[in-house]
Amino acid sequence: MENQQTVSLASTATALYDGAVWFFQNLIFAAYNIGYAVLNPGLWLDWSEKKSIMRFVYYGGSVEFFFAVLLLIIVLFFIGVLRPSFMWGQIRVLEGFANTVGRFFAWAGLLMVLQQVLIVIMQRIFTRPDIVLSIGVPLNYDISWYAEELKLYNALVISLCATYTFVQGGHVRVDLFYAGAKFRTKKIVDMFGSLVFMVPMAVIIWMYGWYFLWRHLIVPKPSASDALDRLLAKSRILKWNVETIGFSPNGFTGYFIFKILLVAFAGMVFIHAVAFFMRSFQELREGQSSENKYKDLDQLPDLNEVAKTEN
Repeated sequence: MENQQTVSLASTATALYDGAVWFFQNLIFAAYNIGYAVLNPGLWLDWSEKKSIMRFVYYGGSVEFFFAVLLLIIVLFFIGVLRPSFMWGQIRVLEGFANTVGRFFAWAGLLMVLQQVLIVIMQRIFTRPDIVLSIGVPLNYDISWYAEELKLYNALVISLCATYTFVQGGHVRVDLFYAGAKFRTKKIVDMFGSLVFMVPMAVIIWMYGWYFLWRHLIVPKPSASDALDRLLAKSRILKWNVETIGFSPNGFTGYFIFKILLVAFAGMVFIHAVAFFMRSFQELREGQSSENKYKDLDQLPDLNEVAKTEN
């Protein structure tokens, strides 16, 4: 019995050692991979060459790409530890990116409402089977196409405004102890949540979404289990095959856009997880007086002040 326990402990220790070696090896080689990619952009950005497309597909969901991003984050974080102003600069840029994207695509909600009203008017009042929108080149599709396209506006708001809502503190929170916890406890919980929940979730969605996207853009369909050599071999017969199948004969034909939005959502959540971790770290280090420092929050006008002004 003791021998079995000893063997089990030895196996666990060996596995942990091998995992640590694998992690740090990939982290060290990430510096080389970043330099090689920057110095040879044509190998993965020249899409006139089919092999470049396959390299882009492979590395976009690869271990090498993950560790390259991780290395950049670690380097920027430790520079920020030494220079707090630099870390605040990173936070402002990343949160500004989330705010800018979210504020822009939030208008998709208004477009969705206006288009739904237009569909009802054209169907019930003019009894038209189609809608023609013309600004230069006319956009002429069946009403069912416009009706299904409403899902796209909803997807734009959900996927591209999620991090903006997070920055603004608009997400609903259900907690048992967070609201009554001390300031420092809250910051530690926020840092823990960023690393343990937000980052892994974003990485998993990205890895599944990345190949899900490309399987609806090109043939032969790439697989997450394909090695680079196999994908390069497939590139000889590579063709673009963008998904254009709708749920109805005359329905919306741009369903590949939803796959792009899935990847964009994962990327933005990952970026904001980094920003949220940095903000929590800085606020923990500087104290409660730094809470919401430099945060660009939307504020509705005070109705009482507006009434006084009008009077």
